[in-house]
Amino acid sequence: MPQFMLDTGDQESTRRFETLDSFTQGYIEALFFTDQEQLCEESGRDMPAVAVNRDTMETRFIGGDSPGFGDLAAKTLEKIIADCKSFQERNAAFIEAASELEPGSEGLRYAREALDDRRLGQLFWYARNGHGVAFTDDGDSVILKALQVRAQGFRQVDSGMGDDGKIYLD
Repeated sequence: MPQFMLDTGDQESTRRFETLDSFTQGYIEALFFTDQEQLCEESGRDMPAVAVNRDTMETRFIGGDSPGFGDLAAKTLEKIIADCKSFQERNAAFIEAASELEPGSEGLRYAREALDDRRLGQLFWYARNGHGVAFTDDGDSVILKALQVRAQGFRQVDSGMGDDGKIYLD
């Protein structure tokens, strides 16, 4: 599967993105991965064309001007940071245990890679919002099942483009 490349925006936005912890970065990447087409439609911007190097599966975007990290409203970013922090604090022991699971082991039998903070953040977005991707997709560990249930305990949020051209969560 091609790797999604988030547009982090101008230098200042990119610096802001890079100051976030890996879990929150992954969460934001997943938000834009799932909602990019809708946000382009709402903003009147063109989706970029995608070029895939079939040898490396690296994705490169050509043209287009899709919304990205720099388009998040300040209060949206604050909410994202708060939600990710809350999830991480409430589930610190489960997150630590999940990151120690070995790919191919009984609890993480379908995974090719270990669950790092970035991937766990992505899974939080997907599971919370019912995108059909779950913590338990890579294995059936009790730890992963607990994270899935706890993510679903957070209210679903949807992104949308505001009249000011910024992205908000409802």
